[in-house]
Amino acid sequence: MGSNQSSDKLHCNRYLNGQGPPSLVQQATEEVNGKFRELSGCQPDGQMTYAVLHKGLPGFPDDSTLELNFSFPDGKQTEKHPHPGQHYAGRQLNAYLPDNHEGRKVLILVEKAFNQGLLFRIATNKDGEDVITTASIPLKTQPEGGTTVDGYPDSDYLKTVRKLLKDNGIK
Repeated sequence: MGSNQSSDKLHCNRYLNGQGPPSLVQQATEEVNGKFRELSGCQPDGQMTYAVLHKGLPGFPDDSTLELNFSFPDGKQTEKHPHPGQHYAGRQLNAYLPDNHEGRKVLILVEKAFNQGLLFRIATNKDGEDVITTASIPLKTQPEGGTTVDGYPDSDYLKTVRKLLKDNGIK
């Protein structure tokens, strides 16, 4: 390649000659190392359950409350985590949704995101400890207190979380 040719032209020619990375369609449909690729995050192993609480959330006084329970045991980080081989402390976390039609839709989507490993991740906190934290999908971890403490009332939350889940491939 001469000095008067751009490197962009080289990359473009690689794609035209079929030597670039696989297209998005190929990545989504072809097998990779004997397994179909699937969108997944770096969430540690855990369990999600939910229960119905017979009390309303602020902003949803006529509906019961869905309490989502996330449980992660202590574990060892894998290659998809920041410090493979290092231990991390487990965590218990609750989140809340109104028990209505829209809340039940979001519950199904949150469960899909959890099963694909997209809700939580291991991150290093400011003290240098590796901890389990939420990823890019916000959860209402307090039933009350408003948006400043991840609680209700928050009239836009269900719409916002559905959009964020959709943006992450969860429909």
